[in-house]
Amino acid sequence: MTTRRARAGERGRMLSVGTRAHSLAVMDSPLLAVDGAVAAEFPDVGVAAHYGDPYTEQRALAETAGFVDRSDRDLVTITGADRLTWLNSLSTQKVDDLGPGQAVQTLILSPHGHVEHQLSAVDDGGTIWIHVEPGEAGALLEFLNSMRFMLRVDCADVTPDFAVLTVMGPLAPADVAEIAGAAVVMDFGFGLDLVVGRARLSQAAAALGERGLRPAGMWAHEALRIAGHRARFGTDTDHKTIPHEVGWIESAVHLSKGCYRGQETVARVHNLGHPPRRLVLLQLDGSEDRLPAHGERVLLDQAAVGFVGSAARHFELGPIALALIKRTVPVEATLSVAEVSAAQEVIVPPDAGGNVKITVTRRRGDR
Repeated sequence: MTTRRARAGERGRMLSVGTRAHSLAVMDSPLLAVDGAVAAEFPDVGVAAHYGDPYTEQRALAETAGFVDRSDRDLVTITGADRLTWLNSLSTQKVDDLGPGQAVQTLILSPHGHVEHQLSAVDDGGTIWIHVEPGEAGALLEFLNSMRFMLRVDCADVTPDFAVLTVMGPLAPADVAEIAGAAVVMDFGFGLDLVVGRARLSQAAAALGERGLRPAGMWAHEALRIAGHRARFGTDTDHKTIPHEVGWIESAVHLSKGCYRGQETVARVHNLGHPPRRLVLLQLDGSEDRLPAHGERVLLDQAAVGFVGSAARHFELGPIALALIKRTVPVEATLSVAEVSAAQEVIVPPDAGGNVKITVTRRRGDR
């Protein structure tokens, strides 16, 4: 069970999705007071699912400009002279030479190479700012503090004081950070994550709105994320997930940096083997009205071969989902979820990993 630290003015709820149960203390965003706002459900409790027109909101994010309230995410800071070399030694990405303003995604792995945390981070020259999934700050801080030893680092949960707004769209003005009064900006090629003071959320949103950016809910953000083949930690992953399975080798792992926990598994799979599962995009039969729930089984000829992570209705593609399935499932096979037919689109290929090249030298006289 994952617990988010209780904060003043928050209300506790018990929420469950699939086999996961969480006790979260939830702080409602002030942007839920915007006309038409409909509150989201787990894992995005406390922010808007949509503001009355999910498909138009998607189009704004994809074709013009909009912003998404992601203030349910947790934020952690790391300060101190050793912060970059220290995080470099703990995580999968090379961050010891990170320049001010350069955003990076990195992972904390278990000793066996399973993903325990996914970090979106940027260093501003004196502080590393990190945002993680809702409710994850406590567990991340517990791990980080256990690894401090005598190094000059300090870690803090700054979720009560700061929040994330994500700006998306080709027509977004170049100065959105200044417009919103952002403390830092993170650019991962899927919008700009602006870290703003939590007390200024309404003011920042109003300023963006005055420049023509439309507010969009998490339904719109999730539909575009799924269509963009981007796995979400804790939703599209489970406790057994390794980086190769969901395509994080390309975005969050440096394959030639120094040692870190779980590196042996990463190297073994990358050089000699293949991950046991692979992430796919499911194109769902649109004749059914409901979307599959998190954790629903993916079937091939009535045999379970994986599970659904996240699902959404895309304004152009229709109902889609991300699923983690067995690597050996044929890429051309039609699958089913809750009796709904699903064509698969390959995200992680079955031959992922196994990059070692073996040259067979024949002896003279061999045929």
